[in-house]
Amino acid sequence: MIRSALLMLLTSLLLVACGGEEFQDLRDFVKNSGANMRGKVDPPPEVKPYEPFNYDNSTNLPDPFKPRKPDLKNGGLHGLNQPDMERRKEALEEFPLDGLKMVGYLSQDNVGQAIIRSPDGKMHRVKVGNYLGQNFGQITGVAETEIQIKEMIQDSSGDWSEHMSSLQLVE
Repeated sequence: MIRSALLMLLTSLLLVACGGEEFQDLRDFVKNSGANMRGKVDPPPEVKPYEPFNYDNSTNLPDPFKPRKPDLKNGGLHGLNQPDMERRKEALEEFPLDGLKMVGYLSQDNVGQAIIRSPDGKMHRVKVGNYLGQNFGQITGVAETEIQIKEMIQDSSGDWSEHMSSLQLVE
């Protein structure tokens, strides 16, 4: 027992003797390397208070948060190119154009007709002159692989413009 205590004491003395000042210069460098360095953070920018814009009758700007209703008696806001609002809607006009799929083509008495599948799964036969889509789209041409459609789209100023679209045959 005394022998083991003596052996432990001797081992501890050897370890203390090995831990000299060998790396003291490195420890001093690390300790002093950041002494004069201070980070500088710019202050955040000043936040300006929100000032709402008042859309009243004194400015001639329309309020973008209120819907505009066209004046149907005078041909709408800008009657040029305006679609017929009094026309009876067809079945395929309740669906957006990208929800409709052309799935077939028929030719009867040299008149091309397309088969359209609506999002509710029903099949519809259409030809030139029929309407489909939610932008007053009228079919202007039916071919074996596609349907040509002229849509009427109203922009934010109330002007109507034509936009050509097509539906491709789905394989």
